[in-house]
Amino acid sequence: MPRLSEMTPAAQTAGQAGSTVTLATNLYDRLRTDLLQGKLEPGRKLQIEFLCEQYQAGQTPVREALNRLTSDGLVERRDQRGFAVAGISAADLREITRTRVWLEEVALREAFAADAPEWEEALVLAYHRLSKAPRSLSETEYQENPEWERLHRAFHRTLIGGCQSRWLLGFCEQLSDQLYRYRQLSVRRIYPNRHEREEHKAMLDAVIERDAPRAIALMKSHYETTADIILADAKLFPDES
Repeated sequence: MPRLSEMTPAAQTAGQAGSTVTLATNLYDRLRTDLLQGKLEPGRKLQIEFLCEQYQAGQTPVREALNRLTSDGLVERRDQRGFAVAGISAADLREITRTRVWLEEVALREAFAADAPEWEEALVLAYHRLSKAPRSLSETEYQENPEWERLHRAFHRTLIGGCQSRWLLGFCEQLSDQLYRYRQLSVRRIYPNRHEREEHKAMLDAVIERDAPRAIALMKSHYETTADIILADAKLFPDES
């Protein structure tokens, strides 16, 4: 493979452009993960110089990553003041939860209408895998289990996956990301107050029994229970509880 100095100017430019895109994508993924996990706290100003040093990246990839994250709703662009981590509020959490319930109800109804055999099979498998993963890596205190989080998301994606609409699933995924950020900010207080395995099993049973109204009601309750626990977190919303 020729070295950069041996390439034509056009090839060099293309190679440099490709490298910049790769850097921006990698940085976007790393920043996005830290934002979703709450490592960059809501409202924090994102100074370009700080991010360049923190993530060992140049200004161009940093700005490109921030622009993408702004489109995702995880970063805010403030006029004449640069970028900041998207803020949080009780009203925002309620709106996200309500909208997710609306969209996933449509998706779940469509999945029941399609009634594809592979949908039930996939959901049974997704639940089985999730049920085998511990919620916390420690039995005495909460320690996040990344595998549980991955399988948890897979279960909910499979639950509505039978709708056969990639656009609808994409919108639901965006809302899932937003709610995941709220969960992570309050997870140590949420964890002792949930019986998630039982809730997931009840949703699976409703699908197996082809009881669409019950499945939708259980899904709605599942999300609203999470939101209610987070909303009760006085440390997260000191002025709104």
